[in-house]
Amino acid sequence: MFEDQVVVVTGGAGVLGQAVVQYFLTRGAVVVSVDYNQALLDTAFPSPGPHCHLAVCDLTSRDDCAAFSERLLQTHGAVDVLCNIAGGFQMGETVFETLDETWDFLFNLNTKSIIYMTQKIVPAMVAAGCGKVVNVGAVAATQGQAHMGAYLASKSATIRLTESLAEEVKQAGVNVNCVLPAVIDTPRNRSDMPDADFGQWVAPEHLAAVIGFLASAEAIAVHGAAVPVRGLGG
Repeated sequence: MFEDQVVVVTGGAGVLGQAVVQYFLTRGAVVVSVDYNQALLDTAFPSPGPHCHLAVCDLTSRDDCAAFSERLLQTHGAVDVLCNIAGGFQMGETVFETLDETWDFLFNLNTKSIIYMTQKIVPAMVAAGCGKVVNVGAVAATQGQAHMGAYLASKSATIRLTESLAEEVKQAGVNVNCVLPAVIDTPRNRSDMPDADFGQWVAPEHLAAVIGFLASAEAIAVHGAAVPVRGLGG
């Protein structure tokens, strides 16, 4: 399905990132797994194989992302799919007590990383007349919740950025969409919520399959969608 396509996955060393990388590798893609630390990448992919490339990039730095993207395009000639998986979560203060550190941490990871990774790659897609971008929002961002204002604001911004970018590039043949997962079944979430029913959560491989669909030729008519992926939890 993705034979010889070049797929970039940010946050590739994370649980969801690894699932997305594996999804594309098993379907013939050349995958570039990007994260902020080489040790994390080496741990996640001890034997990456010839079609899996590991790359370090500070996704919160415009200059670092620009330099990395330029090297990427020079090496591979094109990027067919960009999956912006990298992101962060933390409970925060009340809205009226929100710290600059909380706000900046979440917006740097959840929104600026998307902007920075698209600044070179999307124009190259536009020039080529094709390409897919898939971002990760959160189903929780559809409404406010106590002590989550900064996080939900950042994920709401991800949705609006997705919709806006889709409108800007769809006539050039580039599709931009996002997924809105509920709680993802990860070791960290299990540790943080030990009494939860893990079977109700979203399996990383299931979310990866939805991302894969949005990156496929079958989603050619889908632009600016925010697809809820709730698992069984509702």
